[in-house]
Order: sequence, then C-alpha cells, then structure tokens
Amino acid sequence: MGIAVGIDLGTSNSVVALVRDGTAEVLQDGDGLGVHPSVVAFGYGRSVVIGARAREQLSYAPESTVTSAKRLMGRRYNSEEAERMRRNVAWGIAAGPHGDARVRVQGRVLAVPEVSAHILAHMKSVAEAATGDVVDGAVITVPAYFNDQQRQATRDAARIAGLECLRIINEPTAAALAYGFGQGRRQHVAVYDLGGGTFDISILRLDDDLFEVISTSGDTFLGGDDFDVTIADHLAGILQQETGVDVSENLGARIRLRIAAEAAKRALSDADAVDVRVPSVVKDSGGESVHLSTRVDRNMVRQLVTPLIQRTFVVCDDALSQASLTAAQVDAVLLVGGMTRFPLVREAVAHYFGKRPFAHLNPDEVVALGAAIQANSLTSFTEAAGAVLLDVTPQTLGVRTVGGFVEPLVPRNSPIPTQSSKTFHTAHDNQTEVRISVFQGESRMTTDNELLGEFVLEGLEPAPRGVVRIEVTFAIDADGIVHVTAEDTATRVAQSLRIEASSKLSHEEVEQMRFDELGF
Repeated sequence: MGIAVGIDLGTSNSVVALVRDGTAEVLQDGDGLGVHPSVVAFGYGRSVVIGARAREQLSYAPESTVTSAKRLMGRRYNSEEAERMRRNVAWGIAAGPHGDARVRVQGRVLAVPEVSAHILAHMKSVAEAATGDVVDGAVITVPAYFNDQQRQATRDAARIAGLECLRIINEPTAAALAYGFGQGRRQHVAVYDLGGGTFDISILRLDDDLFEVISTSGDTFLGGDDFDVTIADHLAGILQQETGVDVSENLGARIRLRIAAEAAKRALSDADAVDVRVPSVVKDSGGESVHLSTRVDRNMVRQLVTPLIQRTFVVCDDALSQASLTAAQVDAVLLVGGMTRFPLVREAVAHYFGKRPFAHLNPDEVVALGAAIQANSLTSFTEAAGAVLLDVTPQTLGVRTVGGFVEPLVPRNSPIPTQSSKTFHTAHDNQTEVRISVFQGESRMTTDNELLGEFVLEGLEPAPRGVVRIEVTFAIDADGIVHVTAEDTATRVAQSLRIEASSKLSHEEVEQMRFDELGF
C-alpha cells in the first residue's frame, strides 16, 4: 500500500501536502517549489510538460499551452462559460460526443478531466520524489459551489492519473480544517476563497474537532483570471489611445497583455505603482512592431477591479443570510486563494466583516494542508480521533414536473450525506413509463437550471392519470455525488442509479485514458 496525500487542484496553481509526524506540510519539488502552476504544455509527439516549465511556454506558444482548464470542468460545449473561455484562450474548445466542452490542442481533442489528470499526475510525482514512497490515494479539493457534474469530472481526472480519490472535500472546508484542527476552537468562521477561476464563501461552526458547514455560496466563474482580463483590457485601451492600434481581435496580442497584467497585479501587492513594458505587442498595418510602455498604480487598478470585488460581497450577503448570521457575528475570517494576497481584496474583506482576516496561514497552501489532514484521518490506523466534517450541498436539487417546472427535493445548504423523498403521480392516462429528469439550481424553471441527468422508469401498470404514484428518492453522499431512486409505490417496480450527467465520460472512456506506469 502507498501513502495518501491532500491535493488542491486549483485553476491557477496546484499544491500537494502530507501529514508527517503529526504535522501537515506542503511537499516541494527538486527546485524547492511547493506551489505549481496548473498549466499543461503540449510539445512534439506526445511530450507533455506541467507546472512552472509549462508556464514559461505560454508567452511563445499559447496555442499549445493549456491554462485554467478547471474552468471548463464539467461544462457543456454550448454553455456561457465555455463561450467566455473561447474568447480568451489560444487553444481550441471542441464539442465532445456527450456535448461536453473539450480541449483541442495540436490536432488532438482531449476531455477536460484528461488535461486535469496531467496536473494530478504531476502532483503525485512531486509527492513521490519528496517522500520516496508510492502515492496511490488522495483527498482532492473542489470549489464549494461545484455541481455534481464537476465533482464527477474531478473523480474521473483522479482515476485517469492513477490515483484513488479517497474523498472530495470543498476548498473552504479544507481551509477551516487546517485552521482549526487540534486547536480547540469554538467559533463561527467565514472562509473567503477567491482563487484563479472561482469564488466561494462558506460559513462554518467549529466545536473542537467538529467542523460543521452552515451555509455556502459561490460563483464558479469569478476569480483572478477575470482581474487579469480587466487590467489587460485597460492596457489595450492605453495602447490604442497612444498608437491607434486596436488589438481586441488579436488573440496573441491580448494574451501578451494578460501576462503583463498579471505581472503588474502581483507587483502592486508590494508597490504603490509599477511600470508596464510590453515589447512587440503587435505589428501595425505597415509591419512595424508596436510596443507598450505605461505606468499603473493601485488607485487606477482599484477603480478597474472594484466591481469584481463587490460581486464577491453579493455572494457573501447570500451565505450570511442562509446562515442566519450577520458579518459582526463571525468570529474569524480566513482568506484562501492567490487573489486574497492582493491588498485591495484584503482591505475590502476587512471592511466588509469589520475585522482583520486571520493572517497566519498561507492562502496558497492552506487548502492542500486541510486536504492532507483529512487524508490522514481517513487512512490512519491509530485510535486518535480525527476531524468530523459536516458539509452541505451547495445548490438545490429537484426533478422536472409538468409545464417545465422544477420540484425541489433537497434544498441548498442541506447537510450531507442526506436523503429526501417525495411522491409524484402520472400526468397522462395509461402511462406505462415516466422520465425522471434531475436538475440542480435555484430557479423553479428547468430552463434556468443545470440538467444533471435523466432516466426512464418503465413497466408501470396502465391506469387513469393520477392513479399511479411514483416515489422519488434523492441521496447525496459525503462527496456530494447524487444518487436517485424512482419506485412505483403499488408494484414496487423501481430503478436506482447514480446520476450520470449527460456530459460525463463513460467508464470505458476513463479506463482508455488512464496513464500507464511509464507516464503519460
């Protein structure tokens, strides 16, 4: 048997951690790096480079360097999020056979879990090199607001990478675990998690080593990438104003400006102003290189990104309302994700909650540390008590009824694992089958929610409408994966299955994609 680690599979960066001698620690590679860019660069043949070396390729080969793939995890090709990604990446986005969004690079079409599996395999190799042990299991973290499809896709990525996914836990819950495990804290904690691609806020009640999530809310398409695009658009405006060159339709130029925008954003974490120089952004109509040289300061960037920061507080309002708490009743605020290093974000969070955030945990590492603690709890053979996690389902689950409405069965923020049942009746005379369509979301209309999957219950006895009654039962496991059962209450004819989203990879596809022992 190998060892189990905790992995924070992030949009921008990923981290692997392990509990050794009772202490959780981040594992570093041979270059001393503990935080690894979630970047996969494809070279000639089937060569693949991951992490810091891959990120270096972004500036000169963006069409074969995949970044922020996590934003497409579990997404459909025709989704709004996939369309937004298409406008900002040089590699292609293709439709998979299940209607899922896939990555097109160097003439190959890859499922998003397959791309993420390269990152997980890299984290596995970092851990094995650092410990000298075989790593075969991992607790993997996901944004709290990830839906069922996205969680299943994450599990698929782990299997492709040759890892047993011991459990999926939410990133804010993992952060709270790193903050409170073994500390004897009894308080309400808010975890403000602003990463590269997603934003989550979770409100937890800590009672010694009991971690109970009271509410969670989030935006799965709001993160550091959006800050970079906003600043880059401003730089593009300056370039056009000074040179008359419009780069709005030039993807290569926009990527170069995004790289410069991210560098400026990082520099402004320590400085009040920074010079931005981008040589050869683009060539003008005469074939001459156009350069950008300007200066940006915190006040300028504050005006640009304040609307994005305010969007996070709309989500915070919702989470506090769901928890029946005010910001003043929160005892501690934890910051998670690289964007929370940005001083403007920290200042705004302190103002919103009326208290300075807890500053003794590295926001880039805290999630992986919590995942490692959970992995140790799940695999430890000692009698020492582990952490008890009581999480919630982030979004309402229900089934489609007549007229295109959704009847909720499991309200959002219900503690998991959980089970809930409701009885329905047939809508037509002599109906011998019913289609059970499962939706996730807060609207009462199917068109505004996410279809997770559907199945048909056959063999019903013909009868007038309303006579045959069908009991539908939802069960959600500790990973947040949904299982549904439908049963004819008279004949006990039943169908039970784990919801397999229509865009999900089949078992055979996952097995075919699995990396062998020799690598990728």
